[in-house]
Amino acid sequence: MEEQIDPHKEVIDRMTDLSMLRLFETYLEGCPQLVLQLYTFLEHGQANFSQYAAITVSCCAISWSTVDYQVALRKSLPDKNLLNGFCPKFTYLFYKLFTLLSWMLSVVLLLFLNVKIALFLLLFLWFLGILWAFKKQTQFCASISMELLYRVVVGFILTFTFFNIKGQNTKCPMFCYYIVRVLATVGILVVFWISPVSIFNSDYFMSISITVALTLVLGIIFLIVYYGTFHPDRNEETKPDEIDGRAVQRDCRMKYFLME
Repeated sequence: MEEQIDPHKEVIDRMTDLSMLRLFETYLEGCPQLVLQLYTFLEHGQANFSQYAAITVSCCAISWSTVDYQVALRKSLPDKNLLNGFCPKFTYLFYKLFTLLSWMLSVVLLLFLNVKIALFLLLFLWFLGILWAFKKQTQFCASISMELLYRVVVGFILTFTFFNIKGQNTKCPMFCYYIVRVLATVGILVVFWISPVSIFNSDYFMSISITVALTLVLGIIFLIVYYGTFHPDRNEETKPDEIDGRAVQRDCRMKYFLME
C-alpha cells in the first residue's frame, strides 16, 4: 500500500516553516532596530515611558520568536520531546532575552567609541557565522542560490544569538560561542573604561557597565538552568525499539532546521 500523507502532520510542518520565516524576519528587522533604539536612549541619557516600552517590546519580541520557533519545531519532529510547560519556556526566553540585551548594549557602547570598529566586529562575526553554516553544510533550500541566502541569514542570526543549525550535539560549539561572547563583552567594557566617551559621566557609565555585566551573567545562569533542568531531551538515554515493517525515518526534518 502506498504511504498516505498525514494532513495533520503536514499542517504542523508548514507551521514550523512559517515559524522559521518569522524568526528570520524578527531578527533581520528587530536587531538593527533595537541597536538604534538603545543608541538613541544612551545618547540622551533620559527616556520617556514610550522609549522604555519600545526597547522592552523589541527585546521580548526577538527573544519570544525563538521560543515560538522551538515549540513549533519540536511538534514537527516525531522523535523529539515537546517543549511544554511554563518554566521551560520562560527559562529559555530569559536566557535569550538577557544574553541578547547584554550583547546589544555592548555593541552600542562600541558604536559610541568607534563606529568603524563596531561595524568591523559585527561584519567579522557575521562572516564567521556564514563560515560555520557552510562548514555544517546546511540543506534547507531546494536551489543553490536560495541555500546561499539561507546561510547568510543564519550567519546574521549567529551574530546575536547561538543556534544549533543542524540538530546535532553542540555542547562544545555553544561553550566556545559564549566564551567568545564573554571575552568580547569584557573587552568592550575595558576599552570603554580606558578611553571613556565625553558624553558619559562616570556614574552613568558605571550603571551601564553593571547592566551589561548583570544581564550577561543572568543570561548564562538561565542557559545553564535550562539545559541542566528543563531541556526536553536531557533525560533521553535510550531510543525506543523500531516497529515491525517500514522503518521509521528519524531526524528526517531536524537536519534542515535551526535547533536550540
